Amino acid sequence: MSPEAWLRGPVDDVPDVLQPIAHALVQAREEARELMHEVPPHLLWERPGGLASVGFHLQHIAGVVERLFTYARGAALSPEQLAVLAVEGQPPATGGGVDDLLAVIDLQVDRALDELRAMQLHTLTHARVVGRKQLPTTVMGLLFHAAEHTQRHVGQLLVTVRWVSGSKK
Repeated sequence: MSPEAWLRGPVDDVPDVLQPIAHALVQAREEARELMHEVPPHLLWERPGGLASVGFHLQHIAGVVERLFTYARGAALSPEQLAVLAVEGQPPATGGGVDDLLAVIDLQVDRALDELRAMQLHTLTHARVVGRKQLPTTVMGLLFHAAEHTQRHVGQLLVTVRWVSGSKK
């Protein structure tokens, strides 16, 4: 078993100040992938006790990374992103299996790491706005929130996976 991502050294070519964000995203991806070994496919969209499903958490992890990095670039969400957000938590009409959901997480984390590598550090304190209400934040605030919110949902994923799979670990 290897140490957690933050103990394995820097993520290649990511500026030092952004390493905690990169490590959190890498760790989240690895933990989500590992947790999914415990979930029978027929339980992916079950909502235990009315809570969010395992599938929702996987969709949301990928979606929140994409959306928050979009805001960090100073862009508004596209109609496509808003459409995806509107159906988060619902099984897709096609695909939607564990491998499909994990592949989207992989894609979004890879894109986020690429953006961190290209980040102009002088922009970290630049003002940004979030959502329809245009709530104020900064580039760094968005990047930090992408990391911590992703980790929060990995924690919720762990509990939900254990519940639906009956795991006692």
